[in-house]
Amino acid sequence: MQQDPSAHFETLAIRTAMERSPQREHSAPLYLTSSFVFDDAEQARALFADEIPGNIYSRFSNPNNDEFIEKLCRLEGAEDGVATASGMAAMFLSMAAFVRSGDHIVAARSLFGSTHQILTQLLPRWGVTHTYVDVQEPAQFERAIQPNTRMIFIETPSNPAIDIIDIAWLAALANRHHILLNVDNCFATPYLQNPIRLGAHIVTHSATKFIDGQGRVLAGAVLGSAAAIKEVRFMARHTGPALSPFHGWLLSKSLETLAVRMEQHCRTALALAQWLETLPEVAYVKYPYLPSHPQYELARQQMRLGGGLVSFELKGGLDAGRQFLNRLQMISFSANLGDTRTIATHPASTTHARLTEEERLRVGITPGLIRISVGLEHIEDIQRDVQGAII
Repeated sequence: MQQDPSAHFETLAIRTAMERSPQREHSAPLYLTSSFVFDDAEQARALFADEIPGNIYSRFSNPNNDEFIEKLCRLEGAEDGVATASGMAAMFLSMAAFVRSGDHIVAARSLFGSTHQILTQLLPRWGVTHTYVDVQEPAQFERAIQPNTRMIFIETPSNPAIDIIDIAWLAALANRHHILLNVDNCFATPYLQNPIRLGAHIVTHSATKFIDGQGRVLAGAVLGSAAAIKEVRFMARHTGPALSPFHGWLLSKSLETLAVRMEQHCRTALALAQWLETLPEVAYVKYPYLPSHPQYELARQQMRLGGGLVSFELKGGLDAGRQFLNRLQMISFSANLGDTRTIATHPASTTHARLTEEERLRVGITPGLIRISVGLEHIEDIQRDVQGAII
């Protein structure tokens, strides 16, 4: 179904859809099949030779996953994309599809724990090295580039310190050095931030988070130019991190409500962050749309709103943080984020526990740091639970 590419985000998320079948369904049907039937030998040959479009096998493509990716590409401004079975599959593919033995990656030090493990434990097995950069000192990015650097990888906002990196500036730097800029856009989603429109070459997502938004599925996506995604698709086709068609169907539906959900997440998160700053028990609060955030002006230039994540440090450090988590009544204590339900996480002992204490401190993960993924509950109920857990 053709859709005006100039249509607004909300319309593209809803009206970008596959062609209807002879049944004339209003909502896309599920294609729960492992393989597809060929009309004749010539069509089969042409499909395997990539001479014509079409489906062969759901490890390669499936109409439900294709619809999800087409929507996501239009929302991000990408030419093409690949859906994966998890966010970490997307992160790995987005690096491994482009690097070879002897290559080098420059990465922001503030990364999700499993992404850190890819860079420090997995890619070095194949001779791929990396250099970390402190995001508070952007000039380090250029100093870290080597003759064999193939990619710059960043998260912005970062997990869980909520640091902001200037994507357009970094994209210009990458272009000058003829290397790829890969941006994990999981926290912002395409509704709040569009790295490709700011010059990034690759965008990665854990669709498990705000894109699904309801804690139902594991999924990921890698998006970019048609030429770049050709490399990613080749690796995905032959290594098999395929997304379930059912999950692709769910995620396509989730995108239809992404705008309204993110508006509410952001509105409540800002109110929570502002309120937390007034509490004497709180040492500091990190939220992109708080004037106290070090990159507040950049966040307002680069992001539509501040996002659904708030980090704060309780006075009293580790003990205060643990007591807070143990006293919560409504808010979930979990390692996930981006749900309708508000979730509290202690990064030092969960998502980033495999980092050394020195590594955690270098990216702002103090012993008492709490990350709140703000859900869709009423702000007063969230505040009441937080207040009860602090006292």
